[in-house]
Amino acid sequence: MKSKVLIVGGTGHLGKRLVKASLDQGHETYVLQRPEIGVNIEKVQMLLSFKKQGAHLVTGSFHDHQSLVKAVKQVDVVICAVSGHFHLTNHQLLLQLKLVDAIKEAGNIKRFLPSEFGTDPSRMADAMEPGRVTFDDKMVVRKAIEDAKIPFTYVSGNCFAGYFVGGLCQFGHILPSKDSVVLYGDGNQKSIFVDEDDIASYTIKTIDDPRTLNKTIYIRPPANILSQRQIVEIWEKLIGNPLHKSSLSLKDFLESIKGKEYVERAAMTHFYHFFYEGCLANFEIGDDAEEACALYPDIKYTTVQDYLHQYI
Repeated sequence: MKSKVLIVGGTGHLGKRLVKASLDQGHETYVLQRPEIGVNIEKVQMLLSFKKQGAHLVTGSFHDHQSLVKAVKQVDVVICAVSGHFHLTNHQLLLQLKLVDAIKEAGNIKRFLPSEFGTDPSRMADAMEPGRVTFDDKMVVRKAIEDAKIPFTYVSGNCFAGYFVGGLCQFGHILPSKDSVVLYGDGNQKSIFVDEDDIASYTIKTIDDPRTLNKTIYIRPPANILSQRQIVEIWEKLIGNPLHKSSLSLKDFLESIKGKEYVERAAMTHFYHFFYEGCLANFEIGDDAEEACALYPDIKYTTVQDYLHQYI
């Protein structure tokens, strides 16, 4: 019997993919419809399209505890995909603490997957300011989940292909140039790149799997553990044209962060950890973790080469 799933943040970049993957994998799927959506017509229409596809819309708000409890009581699994976008005053990820309270009161949830999906925050204790706020907030949520003894799965999807592969890993770019590219240092630090649809598919696979209970799941497609330079080389082969390459030293990169707006500075510190430190691929996963591609070999993931092909 497949679990009933509630997806919070279902109209977001990853959330809409989680809704699709849940429906595709045969789960009875509920999507939280928050009154805060206001007059955002695109999100309203997206919710209505979920309904046409067979999802149930359930009204609930982070500002109304009983509405969350009522929503949670209808399902077995809760997946939260609220955005962790940087903002000076809005710690959106901490809204999940209200969800933790609702799950604790409801008492029926077999698994909670909080909004993680990127870098494993437990490995980022030494992350640079101001970008570390994302990791710190996620760890606060983790502590609340574990203190409440709520069964969980944490998903680390590493670099979203849409944000990194398309722009050849260059900050502020999401389309690949056919002329030139700036490499971070020598461009040889390995990172891990995953198509967002694949992150959603692997995530839904975990929810009824006893092997993933109370564990961190790393999505590390073997063909997509690549350096920035290797991604550029794949692109060059696809277009049959070498790009002009320049290098940005660590010193110059750190200097370029200064004077930027808060949001930009925060995001750039993540690029520092990924492409100068190589923080995503420089460790072996431990006993408290599993590797998604090993658990679910039936999922044919999108390679970086396949992903780049769409831009030709």
